[in-house]
Amino acid sequence: MHKVIFDTDPGVDDAMALLFLHRHPEIDLLGVTTVFGNVPLDLTTRNAQFLHQEWGISAPIAKGADRTIDPLRNDDRAASVVHGLDGLGNIGVPETIDWPLDPRPAYQFIIDTVRDNPGEVTLIAVGRMTNLALALQADPDFAGLVKEVIVMGGAFDVNGNVTPAAEANIHGDPEAADIIFTTPWKVTIVGLDVTMKTIMTGEYLADMAKSGEKSVRLLSDLSQYYIEFYKSRVGISGMAVHDSTACVYLVRPDLFILRTGPVRVVCGGIADGETIQAPDNARKFVGTAWDGQPSQWVCTDVRSGEILEVIRAALVESRASGA
Repeated sequence: MHKVIFDTDPGVDDAMALLFLHRHPEIDLLGVTTVFGNVPLDLTTRNAQFLHQEWGISAPIAKGADRTIDPLRNDDRAASVVHGLDGLGNIGVPETIDWPLDPRPAYQFIIDTVRDNPGEVTLIAVGRMTNLALALQADPDFAGLVKEVIVMGGAFDVNGNVTPAAEANIHGDPEAADIIFTTPWKVTIVGLDVTMKTIMTGEYLADMAKSGEKSVRLLSDLSQYYIEFYKSRVGISGMAVHDSTACVYLVRPDLFILRTGPVRVVCGGIADGETIQAPDNARKFVGTAWDGQPSQWVCTDVRSGEILEVIRAALVESRASGA
């Protein structure tokens, strides 16, 4: 079993990833930590509570950061155009949800859970990486007890989706991302290079909803606004399943092609939030910000059709078989 803490900012694609982690038979979801991002922190936390309630998820929820690691930053990106004003496709989530929250802040929940399960926990971060950076600041040594960090974020050989240079999760807190990538633990980065190749059509999702039960139908309903965004603004028939693709990496890394090398994040200026890797097998540059930094893993290609089938199996077939 893969023990997982899911760090998230729900978010439509976050919702699919959460249901995947909950239902996959090889995953033990130890907890969910929320962070600001697709909508403000109060809404991302409420959305996590709502989805836990609707889907019967027992993993604890810990509320996390509501601002960037650098307090002088101002993130004014309007993600509501992508995910809806409520973050879940404007489906009418109640303003308050009667669902308990862990009393600890997210960063402390992460530290404590990792220390209780040394060498066993994978951190999957699909929003801004502020909670993980706060955990490292509070307890740098806990990094050595983490099994792996899987990040949905970044754009390496393709353009970003917020600016030509930057992907949204990295752009939202570049300093936090740079801390994560330069820490000596294993990080695998699942960015736009592969997630924009992994498109779930509306027809594919509708077929899943017909084959599944009310949980998958709710997922289909809250995804319609997101699908319309991709159609009208991006020109794609369907939706990129960014966060679920990162979660699939945990159980099927064989579906990805990866490249190793130190990764740094541009913090400030016209390319704010850009992720740049110095590949291990390429030309060596001396006297740069990449010198002496740990090699991390970047996904560069993917077998996208098989990714979708892994998602379908977990969301529909695992439930049908009682898993």
